[in-house]
Amino acid sequence: MEDPAIYVLNKMTEVLKELRVEVTRYNIFEDKNAIATLPATLKEADGVILATTVEWFGIGGYMQQFLDMCWLYGDKQELTGKYMLPVVMATTYGEWDASLNLIKAWEILGGIPIDGLVAYVENPDEFEQNESYSQIIEKKAETLYRTIHQKIQNLPTSSLAVKMNLLKTKTIELTPQESEQLSKFVSNETYVKQQKEDIEELSAIFKKMLNTDQEEGSNGKEETSRKNSKKASAKGGNTQGKGSRANTDNDKYISAFVSHYQPDPEFSASYAVIISDQNKTLHIEAIPENIKCFYAATDEADVILRTTTAVLDKILEGKNTFQKGFMAGAISAKGNFKILRMLDTIFTFSQG
Repeated sequence: MEDPAIYVLNKMTEVLKELRVEVTRYNIFEDKNAIATLPATLKEADGVILATTVEWFGIGGYMQQFLDMCWLYGDKQELTGKYMLPVVMATTYGEWDASLNLIKAWEILGGIPIDGLVAYVENPDEFEQNESYSQIIEKKAETLYRTIHQKIQNLPTSSLAVKMNLLKTKTIELTPQESEQLSKFVSNETYVKQQKEDIEELSAIFKKMLNTDQEEGSNGKEETSRKNSKKASAKGGNTQGKGSRANTDNDKYISAFVSHYQPDPEFSASYAVIISDQNKTLHIEAIPENIKCFYAATDEADVILRTTTAVLDKILEGKNTFQKGFMAGAISAKGNFKILRMLDTIFTFSQG
């Protein structure tokens, strides 16, 4: 209520729409739980208006979080050369400092700032009823339109040099889908907490694997003998599983995986899916020629997954994927994670 920045945005939106400009507005204070996903919305925009009201000190926490997310997860190539007009209204001291912060941040991100609207508003009602102020706001909207339409350039600044030489973020090679998922998950505090616990668990698994490899190197023939014995036991377990497969040909999970198998000519792997609420282990052996699905007592496989029937049912219905289930913590897994990701490639379940 009585936020002068909202009034300015409304006036500028009216002018831009009259100029046939498509305007999409995001209220960060309403979408605070999705701030991490907002940088992705800038890709299709020709220009950006960042508006804030200084009520105490600086640009405020939500706007700062948004700029942080642009730096951490935004597409720097998309932001480079993108125009930004700052709108800073203040009910206390500090409007110019806040505007300067927005400008410097946008320059470091690679964008092009435009002279914006900066004002101290003592009485919002008087500010809104002033016709001269209204005309200034409308002209500024027209200036934004002309600047973007004519692709007017600014002179170079030291902020760009600082970014190129000093401020460098660590890059992680992710697909566009993974980047989008990551930004969404970052905004979910519960997910972040769960992921920290999962990372600790994975670290323990990898340490155990490393210790096992060292023991194998030192034990020599004794370890080889133990492996052969274990393989023989596993083979017996597989035989038992295949024997029980004849009684489970109509099992919905076996039928679903067999019927939805999309073989990859260069991929072979084995999966063990432990269904915890049924105390069963479903084995999937995928090779280019065919697929084998059966229940068995052993959990030896390239990748071992643990989940529930509820999660599996959603995957079979096309409402979820193995990757999403793992990322959300509904599926735990150990083994080769590249092979884990292939599950959603070789099995395509569409929503019925």
